[in-house]
Amino acid sequence: MGNRVVDAVIFDLDGTLTDTEKYYQIAWPRAIEHFGYTATPEMALELRSLGKPFAVQRFREWFGEDFDYAKVRAYRQTLINEFFERDGIPLKPGAVELLEYLRAEGIASALATANAYPKAKMLLDRIGLFPYFDRVICADMVERGKPAPDIYAHACRELGLPPERTFAVEDSPNGVRSAFAAGCKVIMVPDLTEPDEELSQMLYARASELLDIKNLL
Repeated sequence: MGNRVVDAVIFDLDGTLTDTEKYYQIAWPRAIEHFGYTATPEMALELRSLGKPFAVQRFREWFGEDFDYAKVRAYRQTLINEFFERDGIPLKPGAVELLEYLRAEGIASALATANAYPKAKMLLDRIGLFPYFDRVICADMVERGKPAPDIYAHACRELGLPPERTFAVEDSPNGVRSAFAAGCKVIMVPDLTEPDEELSQMLYARASELLDIKNLL
């Protein structure tokens, strides 16, 4: 017990524990184009885990000051809900096994997600993961979402741990930057993109899959 690297593991949700990021890559461009704008595939990738106010600003840079972020995001959420109703919410391989392992080892688990709490709670209940988490930290609990450090800093405070005693598990650049800025040890489990050279400098480790994290503890 005394030679553990960390005392808690903080997980991102979409693209990390759930294989749902692929739906957002379809839904964002559709929602943007539904309101008469032209989307590129790179835009959807850039929006992964991007919190307010950063997302609002990014859209204004792309489409102008009068872009109605709230309206487009609401339509995107409607599309996402349709995907979930049709396909369910697929888990990443090893998600449940890793959470069970952490519980058995007495290592705390927390969630740090760009979702608001009501949506995160609904998703976690549907996939049966809610009971595994000691804390669920959501974007609506902090001033700034990812890539700002707020959400991971808040998670560490809630856990009562210094950031360096936590692993942060992320799949996206915005998530990695958030956790790194908060001082966590960041493990990237790539989903849609591999870490570039800049991002690699921020990582404690790159894991091919969730269960690889057991070997890092």
